[in-house]
Amino acid sequence: MKQAVSFQKLDKNINGQRRLRACHECDWVSALPRLRPGEVAHCPRCHHVLARRHYRPAQRSLAIAISAFIALLIAVSFPFVSFSIKGIGHSIEIEQTASMLLSFEQPIVAIVVALTIIILPAMYLVSVIWLQLVLLFSEPKIKHRQIARTLKHLDSWMMADVFIIGALVSLFKIAGMADIELGIAFWAYAVFAFLLLMTTRSIDADWMWFAIAGEPRAPAHTNTGQGAAEQGLTGCPTCGLIHALDKGSDNHCVRCGEPLHARAPKSLQRTLALLITATIFYIPANVYPIMTTTNFGQEKNSTIMAGVIDLIEHGSWPIALVIFIASILVPIAKLIVLSWLCLTVNNAHQLSQLARLKLYRITEFIGRWSMVDVFVVAILVALIHAGDLISVTPGPAALAFASVVVLTMLAAITFDSRLIWDKPQTELRPAQDNSV
Repeated sequence: MKQAVSFQKLDKNINGQRRLRACHECDWVSALPRLRPGEVAHCPRCHHVLARRHYRPAQRSLAIAISAFIALLIAVSFPFVSFSIKGIGHSIEIEQTASMLLSFEQPIVAIVVALTIIILPAMYLVSVIWLQLVLLFSEPKIKHRQIARTLKHLDSWMMADVFIIGALVSLFKIAGMADIELGIAFWAYAVFAFLLLMTTRSIDADWMWFAIAGEPRAPAHTNTGQGAAEQGLTGCPTCGLIHALDKGSDNHCVRCGEPLHARAPKSLQRTLALLITATIFYIPANVYPIMTTTNFGQEKNSTIMAGVIDLIEHGSWPIALVIFIASILVPIAKLIVLSWLCLTVNNAHQLSQLARLKLYRITEFIGRWSMVDVFVVAILVALIHAGDLISVTPGPAALAFASVVVLTMLAAITFDSRLIWDKPQTELRPAQDNSV
């Protein structure tokens, strides 16, 4: 009954008033059209998704999140993968990919692995389940706004899908030297990774925030077809609500509590500082070995590039290509593109604002996939330790490379893409503001 009432409120709100949004990627103000289930509203200037309507959004998210959580419980309760060589066998559970790093004095890498593959996804799913149950059967309170706000910030840091790719790469690397057996947890975690991705895609944020806290009207002087900042306005990056900015005080969203700024404070300086730090870490990440393999008493140090060459020599071209792209090409491209964007936002450039924004979107999307090599090391270290016969230990480059990935992700998050549109030399305006 609560669900039906919420949808009635939403329909009444859409019919009774124009619901305005300021695009968080280009700052363009437009009005949301009435959306039916399955329909999407895009920004008319940069085509960013402003709202996506789902059929029975609370039930949909709840069902998928519960399924994902069950799959995660199975994944952490059974063996993940096992190997045997010359009569010596060993199996691991998924949490050991983090705990074994602690025994090799790699606590920071261990924390990053544990957070991204188990802890943060579990927190996300519990939050989704709790929130959707409240929306279905109870009355939302102030604390539920904080939970909904947290969901937005966790999204980028959950890497179950990247971990599965890392697991497959690990298995290909050792398939020729040992017998490998996939455990129940491997398949459960693969299902979990897929369902977690489906859960994030199932969240109807526009409906959810309306159901939690309604939607106050936008300021009376708000005009569509213009930038928000030039009107003294800004859009909340979390819940989408448009606010008038008070220059004399700190501004927070009245609906979700998110701090508000016309532009993120010192965005360019902070982004460049993170990129410079990441560049410094990138040098030891490629110079020092990322792992050391002991095979019949002989030690072999492997840098990232040496690992790629080794895979090529063994005929594993597809896996070598994955590692080369994820661990070498992507970090370099991300450092170059983000640095270039920071240096060109205030200067005229022949590349249009929309083209530069697309570059930023690609950079932001691909950054997390560089964690593949870190996960490969974590899995091999946990799985292969049979003394002098065969064992793998993490190298000093593991921490440096994990730092590069995290720092470049933070740099992409810190960069305010609205700056690209502030000094338009060839401003791309929509032919028609169809946001009525």
